[in-house]
Amino acid sequence: MSPATTRRAQDVATRLAAARLQRQGIADPTSDTPSDVVSRLLAVQAQDHYGALWAVGLRMRDATEATVAHAIDDGRLVRTWPMRGTLHLLAAADVRWMLALTGARAAQASRGRIERQCGLDAATLQRCRKLLEKTLRDGPVTRIRLYEVLEKAGHATAQSRGLNLLGQLAQEALICGGPRDGKQATYAWLDAWVPASKPLPREEALAALATRYFASRGPATAQDLAWWSGLTLKDVQVAISGAKPQLASETVDGTLYWSTADAETPHRSAGKGVHLLPPFDEYLVAYKDRSFAFDPAFGRQVIGVNGLFNASLVSDGRVVATWKRLLKKDAANVSLTPLQPLRSSEMKASATAVRRYGAFLGVDASLG
Repeated sequence: MSPATTRRAQDVATRLAAARLQRQGIADPTSDTPSDVVSRLLAVQAQDHYGALWAVGLRMRDATEATVAHAIDDGRLVRTWPMRGTLHLLAAADVRWMLALTGARAAQASRGRIERQCGLDAATLQRCRKLLEKTLRDGPVTRIRLYEVLEKAGHATAQSRGLNLLGQLAQEALICGGPRDGKQATYAWLDAWVPASKPLPREEALAALATRYFASRGPATAQDLAWWSGLTLKDVQVAISGAKPQLASETVDGTLYWSTADAETPHRSAGKGVHLLPPFDEYLVAYKDRSFAFDPAFGRQVIGVNGLFNASLVSDGRVVATWKRLLKKDAANVSLTPLQPLRSSEMKASATAVRRYGAFLGVDASLG
């Protein structure tokens, strides 16, 4: 690659990073409530529970972990499997139409696999549906308790069979996450936990998906949206076509990027600064092409075995380190594993980002 081509690629990555940091609400948080954040993003990846709480808090002007957790416990935010077979947080108003659009596809795609690998054939699934409806009709129940009920009825839950079953029924819009019981996840019967809402016709739902994805994550490509949603590229093209009155496009070096027509131009400082991102943050997860955020040479450090996205420190839009936390009763220590030597200014800004994270947790936090 020539020096001119390299500089051009770097300029494109810098522009993408600045716009995405601002529109995701990382560079300049403007949301006041957890529901505002999640509704704007449409869905926030959430298989790491505490990471998901920080993903929301990071994008709020003033947040605590307890505030975000309370929004889940009272049902304003719902933890479920809407797409890619992966847990996400959604605003309650978006749960039903998203499951109908993307969850149903994921459920259909996984049926053959869970029958082959777990013995969860159609008859077994139907028996489990009835059993869980009976178990959950009086309120949310912990996963441990659900597994006990299933085992007693002769349905094994070991070796991920139980988790595959729960995920399948969640994708079918029958169950969803409920309030935490201490540190234990609970499950609820969806019709009892999530308020009823008017179904969206498929083309209207596709257009809404595209509009809200590009509003919160643009500039992004059709391939990015297909990856994130788990839909086919054909469906995504229909979604973009339906949303076109709300969208604007730009071709850069032969790649077509979409944003919403009313998207603000990123302010000068949007791509600057240091941010402490949780595992599986949407800044990285939401795009098929992540070269704007880190050099592919560092891919294994940023995204580990089995696609596990590590907690990352982002400086000027690029991942410069991964991090881990050590929690004590009234303190937290954050240790960094740099991808390359950090500048003194980055270390100083990192300490500030860690203190903000500590304020979110309600403890003193420091760099280790």
